[in-house]
Amino acid sequence: MPRLREVPRAEVTDERIRFFYDRLFGPDRDPAVDHGTATGSPGDWWTVFAQSPDVFRHAVRGFALYRNASLDPVLRELGQCRAGWARGSQFVFSQHCKQMRALGVPEEKIKAIPHWQTADCYTRLERAVLAYTDGLVLDGGRVPDEVFDVLKEHLPDREILQLTYITCMYDMHATMAKALRVEFDDRPEPVVEVPAPDGYGSRDIAADLTGEA
Repeated sequence: MPRLREVPRAEVTDERIRFFYDRLFGPDRDPAVDHGTATGSPGDWWTVFAQSPDVFRHAVRGFALYRNASLDPVLRELGQCRAGWARGSQFVFSQHCKQMRALGVPEEKIKAIPHWQTADCYTRLERAVLAYTDGLVLDGGRVPDEVFDVLKEHLPDREILQLTYITCMYDMHATMAKALRVEFDDRPEPVVEVPAPDGYGSRDIAADLTGEA
């Protein structure tokens, strides 16, 4: 379950939160109890973010950027999907794979996002978008001029700004989903010590590796 309490419908007083509870779950469901959205996710992003109406409203205003952005939605989703994969958020990656599919992106391109560097199914601009995303998410904004130059060849400045902002916004959402363990990111830490076999005791593995007695 999420690390923060989910807000039940009975406690919601904010009209914007109630609107999304109704829209995504139906007016007769309490999403804090009766989980499940149309995409197959639990939906607890919404019930956890409802802890703070101000944060909730700020987040959904970010989603509204889609309506007015002139950026090609396929490029937008490439950035979001790769941001989810690069940040290690199963939720963000999974949701935006679905959205790419809804936009008619070929399955080959969706499947290749984890290893885009070796895939030949992307256009030059799409490869630049994926490389730019890696620069934003994995390298903290360090983007080679050669990558940015390709973006400039194909996109006006306003669309590069939109791409940058939306991709970074989803890097944030991916990070928060993991930290709060919401949606598909409610999973245990994968990197833990594997116990040694019975009888291992305090054996010095370094001595084994170096051949010392």
